[in-house]
Amino acid sequence: MTQFTDFGLATPVLRALEEAGYTTPTPIQAQAIRPAMEGRDLCGIAQTGTGKTAAFALPILHRLSLEDRRPPRRGCRVLVLSPTRELANQIADSFTDYGKHLRYTNTVVFGGVTIGRQERALAPGVDILVATPGRLIDLVDRRSLTLEGVEILVLDEADQMLDLGFIHALKRIVRMLPQKRQSLFFSATMPKNIAGLAAQYLNDPVQVAVTPVATTAERVEQQVIFAHTGAKQALLGHILRDPAIDRVLVFTRTKHGADRVVRGLDKVGIAGAAIHGNKSQPQRERALQAFRDGECRVLVATDIAARGIDVEGVTHVVNFDVPNVPESYVHRIGRTARAGADGLAISFCNDEERAYLRDIERLTRQKVPVVGFPEGFVAPSGEAAAEIAREEARRPPRQPQGPRGGRSQEGRGDGRGRQAQGRPQQGRPQQSGRPQQGRPEGGRNAGGQGQPRPAQGANGAPQGRDARGDRSARPQQPRAGRDNRPRQGEAAGRGSNDGRSIGWLDRAPRS
Repeated sequence: MTQFTDFGLATPVLRALEEAGYTTPTPIQAQAIRPAMEGRDLCGIAQTGTGKTAAFALPILHRLSLEDRRPPRRGCRVLVLSPTRELANQIADSFTDYGKHLRYTNTVVFGGVTIGRQERALAPGVDILVATPGRLIDLVDRRSLTLEGVEILVLDEADQMLDLGFIHALKRIVRMLPQKRQSLFFSATMPKNIAGLAAQYLNDPVQVAVTPVATTAERVEQQVIFAHTGAKQALLGHILRDPAIDRVLVFTRTKHGADRVVRGLDKVGIAGAAIHGNKSQPQRERALQAFRDGECRVLVATDIAARGIDVEGVTHVVNFDVPNVPESYVHRIGRTARAGADGLAISFCNDEERAYLRDIERLTRQKVPVVGFPEGFVAPSGEAAAEIAREEARRPPRQPQGPRGGRSQEGRGDGRGRQAQGRPQQGRPQQSGRPQQGRPEGGRNAGGQGQPRPAQGANGAPQGRDARGDRSARPQQPRAGRDNRPRQGEAAGRGSNDGRSIGWLDRAPRS
C-alpha cells in the first residue's frame, strides 16, 4: 500500500502530515501527487470528501521548499482560484497546516471585506495566493497585484470556475498569466462541455479520475420524500425534532428561501442560522464557525456551501429544494459522510421538481429510494399546503444590505456587494445628457447639478435660453401652435456660447 513517504516529499511536509495523523494517501492523492511533483499539468476528478485539497497542496509545498526564492513584489508564485469565500478560507487553512514547518508566505483575498488590508498584505509579495476571481481582478485593476510571476495555477471546483458565472473573469485572468506555467484542475464533477473547455487551459495534462464522473459518495444513504411545497416546512421541523440528528445542513435554491426556512424553524423552537450571498462576510463567518463549534446544529444555506466546505460531524443533509442543476446534488450530499463516516441525505420533492429529480438520477446513474412521511407526521391537505405556499410567496422578503450598502450578487461567487452595472440607483435621477422621454428639456440643465431653473413663459417655454439650453442674446418667443418639446434629432448638452459646457460634458466639481 502506498504511503506518503513513498512520494519523496520534503521532510517538513512529511513531518506536518505525521503530526496530523495522515500516513496513507487517498486514491486521488495517490494518483495525483507524483505527476504534480514532476511539474505536469493535471485534471483530477474525485468524489467530495476524498482529500483533493491535499492532492495539490502537498506537491506545491514540496516545490516551494526546493526552490527557495523571494516572490515578486505585489505578486505571487502560486495562484489558487476558488468560487466562494468559505472555500478560499478553507484552502488557505490547509496550506497553513501542511506547511507549518516551512518558511513561506500565503494569504487569501475575497470580496465583502475591506480591500486596504489585502493590498498591504500583497505589497511585499507572497508565495501562495488563494483568491476569488472578482476580488483578484479588483486588486489587479488597482495595480496592487501583478500576475506575471505566477508559476502554478490551481482551479479548485474547476467545473464551476469554467461555467458561465466565472468564465469571463477566468479568461481575463489567464491572459495575464505567463504561458509557461503548471496548471492543476480539480473537481468532483466535470460535464463534457466543461471538460472540453478545461482542455484549452491545460498542456498535455495527466487525467486522473478515481471514480466515474458525478458519482455520489458510497457511504451516503439517499432518500426522497414527495411533499407539497406548503408541507415542506412542517416536515423539516418534524424531522429536526429527532435528537439523533446531531448536525444538519439544509439546502435551499434561493437566498430568500433560506431566510424563510430559518424563520419557520424559529417558530417551532428550533434554532438555525442562514448563510448565503446576501449575508455580510462577518455574518457568514460567524454562522459557519458556530456550526463547526456545535453551537448551532442547523445551518441553512444556498449552494455557496455545497462545494468544498469541510465540516466534521455533519450527519444529515436535507435538500429542502431539489437543485435544478444536477451536479449541485452531488456536491450537496457530499457534505456528509466525509472521511469514512456515514451520512443520510433527504430530499423534499414537490410535483414541479420531479423533472429535476429525474435529471439527478440520470447523472448519477442510480435511483434515489422513495420513502414515506416519518412516523407521527400528519401532512396538511393539498389545499391547505397550497394556501401556506401562497402565503409565503405573498410575504415580502427582507432585503439585507451588503457590506457596502448594496445587495451582493451571489452568482459572482465573491460577494463584492456591487450594484448591477447599468441600473440607476433607486430614488436617484439618471445623470444622462439625453432628455427624458415625455419631459420638456430645459426645465433643468442637462447635467442636473443643481443650477437654477430659467424663468418660463406663459406656455412653459424657457425665457433667456433656446430649446437646447444655450443662452441667447434676447428671449426667444414661442411659436404659435408649437410646444416647447425638443426637436427630433436635436442633441442635448451642447457647449454654451459663453464658454461653459453643460450636460455630460460638464465635469467641473460642484461649488
